[in-house]
Amino acid sequence: MTAPNSATSPELFAAIDMGSNSFHMVIARLIHGEIRTLEKMGEKVQLGAGLDANNNLTEEAQLRGLDCLSRFAQRLQGMPPAAVQIVGTNALRVARNASEFMARAEEVLGFPVEIIAGREEARLIYLGVSHTLADDTGRRLVIDIGGGSTEFVIGERFETQVLDSLHMGCVSFRNAYFPDGRIQRKQFDKAMTHASQELLNIRYRFRQLGWQSAVGSSGSIKAISSVLATLKLTNGTITIDALRELRQRLIDMGHTDRLSELGVRTDRQSIFPSGLVILLAAFESLGIETMTYTDGALREGLLYDIVGRIQHEDVRERTIQALQGRYDIDTSLASAVEETAMTAFRQVAKAWEIDSEYDEDILRWACRLHEIGLTISHTQYHKHGAYMLRYSDLPGFSQQAKKDLATLVRGHRRKFSTAVFESCDPEDVPRLRLLCVLLRMGVLLQHPRNMEQPAGFSVEPQANGMTISFADGWLEERPLTRADLHNEIDYLAKQDFKLIVT
Repeated sequence: MTAPNSATSPELFAAIDMGSNSFHMVIARLIHGEIRTLEKMGEKVQLGAGLDANNNLTEEAQLRGLDCLSRFAQRLQGMPPAAVQIVGTNALRVARNASEFMARAEEVLGFPVEIIAGREEARLIYLGVSHTLADDTGRRLVIDIGGGSTEFVIGERFETQVLDSLHMGCVSFRNAYFPDGRIQRKQFDKAMTHASQELLNIRYRFRQLGWQSAVGSSGSIKAISSVLATLKLTNGTITIDALRELRQRLIDMGHTDRLSELGVRTDRQSIFPSGLVILLAAFESLGIETMTYTDGALREGLLYDIVGRIQHEDVRERTIQALQGRYDIDTSLASAVEETAMTAFRQVAKAWEIDSEYDEDILRWACRLHEIGLTISHTQYHKHGAYMLRYSDLPGFSQQAKKDLATLVRGHRRKFSTAVFESCDPEDVPRLRLLCVLLRMGVLLQHPRNMEQPAGFSVEPQANGMTISFADGWLEERPLTRADLHNEIDYLAKQDFKLIVT
């Protein structure tokens, strides 16, 4: 990794991981191409424990989270947006009122908050882990037990090969099987059966690929490793025999209140048995022999992801290229549409207040993928494409970014109705509506598919519309394009957008 240009690279980087059990923040500096951690903060917020029967975050849980974030916020002051990543994981993926909490969190922090999908979480965890280990060859299995989900990854060096996220975590299993702190064999066995059933989803794929070493990350596995060393069952290395012995000792103790005798911190005692259940089930189902612990985790992965974007090693660009190849997208046409749309974007972005780097990126990617739905059918292909992008695993993309990208692809042709934006948050609609207009213009002006850029194409922004013009005679020589533009005037009028063609 080469150090980015100091004139353009931020001095400090920050990542916040809003997990189901704990919130973590790390502040770091890039020195000679390597990330050097300056400060770490973490608090047990137990957001996942604050989900009510309807999967809404209670006010009490939200206030716990916001109180923690207010302390984190002080360390973020003065940092540029490109140097900060803040993500939510399983509890916010599940919460029906996640958007309410996110809005409050963004107000406290002063930076955008993203919810990431389980597999994206797994990718970032692997990125963080792999940078804390020796850069050796051979596949490694990485397991991270969180509060609401557990991530499993097999990769080699810095690249993942297979990854998944299972809906089981130390907080959710604590609530289901050890809610009163009692540790009974019957409940332990029920929890083991549940975890083993979840693991059936990945067992065959992971065992078939195999690995040379296994690594665990985050708090539950760290605590288990520490207890094994304290009891002198191992030197901290995790083995299946040691896990089985630890299970029996917990059952003999009978209650989480006694876990202090093993050196388990007070704030981790209630979730320690459920973390042990999940890890033991993973060892038995996947056939793991030994595992070591490493400090790398999601927040470190976020830091390396930030640096990659700044150094133009953005995993999102690789994802877009992979999609273009997999679905045989006409890249020449996509590039022509992008060039036309960006010509318009540069002329209106500031006036329309859509001149952020994020808006520019989303528009570029939508241009490159607008025809992805053709792999299913030409009929309604814009709707097929939107569905594919909304529900596919796209490495590097948050759930919000996938939703925005899908919205632009959904709205790039035909009727331009409110149905295009029905899944969007109301505050996002004005911005996405304008980006949609620019994408539609790029697609329309490249409708002949001859990759010709319109001569003299210029755009003048209006309060709720735009005026476009071309070189003298260019449009008159292209009657089909002129007809398309007249139809577009009517389409855009449905969204109260006035297009004037001169």
